[in-house]
Amino acid sequence: MRLSDLQTKNIITTDGKLIGNIIDVIIENGNIKYLIVEKSKFLISIFTSKNEFEIEWNQIKTIGDDVIIVECQ
Repeated sequence: MRLSDLQTKNIITTDGKLIGNIIDVIIENGNIKYLIVEKSKFLISIFTSKNEFEIEWNQIKTIGDDVIIVECQ
């Protein structure tokens, strides 16, 4: 699978909430360590200007045809 394939998928939590879309990755020692996700418009808060965050690769539960399901703590 290519990064461009991952970037077309929505990131969804295990309880069905839309988080956003992948805009970048962090690679350490040749492996993807983090997905950099741009928050969906529904998650952007008026209290913060940061509209992206990291999801650890090990938080991914399933990569489907249209979505990536992640476990968020």
